[in-house]
Amino acid sequence: MAGHSKWKNIQKRKNAQDAKKGKIFMRHAKDIYLAAKSGGGDMDTNAALRTAVDKAKADNMPNDNIERNIKKATGTLDGATYEEITYEGYGPGGVAVIVNVLTDNKNRTAAEIRHAFKKNGGNLGENGSVSFMFDRKGYIVVENEDGSIDEDTITLDALEAGAEDVSVEDGAYEIFTSPEDYQNVVSYLEEQSYQLADAEVTLIPQNFNSLSPEDEEKMMKLVDALEESEDVQDVHHNLESNE
Repeated sequence: MAGHSKWKNIQKRKNAQDAKKGKIFMRHAKDIYLAAKSGGGDMDTNAALRTAVDKAKADNMPNDNIERNIKKATGTLDGATYEEITYEGYGPGGVAVIVNVLTDNKNRTAAEIRHAFKKNGGNLGENGSVSFMFDRKGYIVVENEDGSIDEDTITLDALEAGAEDVSVEDGAYEIFTSPEDYQNVVSYLEEQSYQLADAEVTLIPQNFNSLSPEDEEKMMKLVDALEESEDVQDVHHNLESNE
């Protein structure tokens, strides 16, 4: 996994994503709902929920909104029922694409996803058509722009907590775990006073696909189009950036 930085892609796209502020609260609401539904409403025992809430607060999402979505997910407040759906397909140049959505209207969402693929040179496939190319992993990022965190120290701490791998990429440490060990590793690193820039259970490509700059631009237009849907939670792909 070392040498292929998911964090690099996050940094590269952060400014573009920040421009979509009108949808930020809705995205946070769905992230909180999903984390609470899968792991419970207690942030002390649900690391994914704690991370989702921290991100929402960083964008100044009101506490009432946060609490309301936790209550919806745990069944203590009436509201819309969201359904998790995964779409798989190929982008320009044969890049594998997986789209995770959380929606209260699957017909609307299916039409949006299908349109985005068709309009931007992609092909929507069947379930299982590309998922075998990805591994589900716990993924944690600790930024180290100032070089203050010793590589040996954080590596030993992460491995002691149960991590599988640690890599150094673009001024950050990327830490990979099994899904089962993810929460324990997050909790341990927080106890050791590391500041986590990102933490989630996600999909990591087994191999990466390199494209020409022209085809990469086409691929990223597909990603942009998918992210325009307010129902889309994550877009995973195995494109290796040329930058």
